[in-house]
Amino acid sequence: MSLQDRIIVITGAGRGLGRAFAEGCAAAGAAAIVVADINAEWGEGTADALRKSGANAVFLPVDLGDPDSITAFGTAVESRFGRIDGLVNNGAIATGIGGKTFEEIDIETWDRVMRVNVRGTWLMIKAMAPLLRKSTLGGRIVNLASDTALWGAPRLLHYVGSKGAVISMTRSLARELGPDNIAVNAIAPGLVLVEATEYVPEERRQLYVSGRAMSRPQYAEDVVGPVVYLLGSGAGFVTGQLIPVNGGFVFN
Repeated sequence: MSLQDRIIVITGAGRGLGRAFAEGCAAAGAAAIVVADINAEWGEGTADALRKSGANAVFLPVDLGDPDSITAFGTAVESRFGRIDGLVNNGAIATGIGGKTFEEIDIETWDRVMRVNVRGTWLMIKAMAPLLRKSTLGGRIVNLASDTALWGAPRLLHYVGSKGAVISMTRSLARELGPDNIAVNAIAPGLVLVEATEYVPEERRQLYVSGRAMSRPQYAEDVVGPVVYLLGSGAGFVTGQLIPVNGGFVFN
């Protein structure tokens, strides 16, 4: 589980799951952590907290909905580090978009979700791939999917569709990047109690708790271990896989 000597980039690391991943990577001894977020206040807050804990962390802004911003981010990471060893594609639009049927979702919101969650993931991998190829430790990509794409959550079609796309992209990218010794995997969390899910109705929360094999709420720290594992040396021959982390709400 050690991330010694590894440089890790985490998108959406300003709060919630992304911040938990950054803290987990720091605890695992990562050589450097790049906190990427569209919100400078959140991103700087995470990076500052990591530095105070003794980690080497830097915040670099990125807007996953803007191709030029992603390109500029890649240039900044290359200029600062020259290479990276791991990328966690955590940034996504998830907050405040649920509750509408497929007939009620407006086209603007649909396009925004796909632009960030799907296209943004693709473009971030495209920008980071040259730096991952320079890793002497073996590159790692961990994409954040969602178990909603496994059980078909209703009234959330745009988000569910975007995460289904991430799962399929993960499998295709694993084959394309395998020759470069870059492993590509996906994690599918359940409903995690973080800021981004505060809007979720209590009925949906209870559905998850009562339907899990482990009948309790899910916390950010429940997802950290699998992500850190996939970023480390022990997962060098694991690629193209989807790992549901949801307490047994749905099995893969």
